[in-house]
Amino acid sequence: MKSARLAPLRFFSLLFLLPGLGGLIVSAMISTGYLERLPRVPVPEELRITPRNIHGTVVYQTQEEDRKLNLIEYSSVGIFLVGLGLGCVYMAKWGTIYAIGAEEEDFSPEKGR
Repeated sequence: MKSARLAPLRFFSLLFLLPGLGGLIVSAMISTGYLERLPRVPVPEELRITPRNIHGTVVYQTQEEDRKLNLIEYSSVGIFLVGLGLGCVYMAKWGTIYAIGAEEEDFSPEKGR
């Protein structure tokens, strides 16, 4: 397999890795924001009855907030894992190409004479 055939694999790996990582960062920022502004006790009048444990502190949020944050977290992890898998395949194929190229070169001491 030529090195040029690996370029799309590298591209798609980064295409999934970077947005997945970005989504994880966004979900961490949202969780931190929730920790700062959401109540620590249930508030039924505001429908804040769904608990979320953030760094050992329980805050109460609405079901819609819970659904959105779960969607961001789980989809980001999934996208990141797809990119990580593609990156592992890319590195394995790149390593194979590199090893085949190294075997083709002659490293015998007689060649230098």
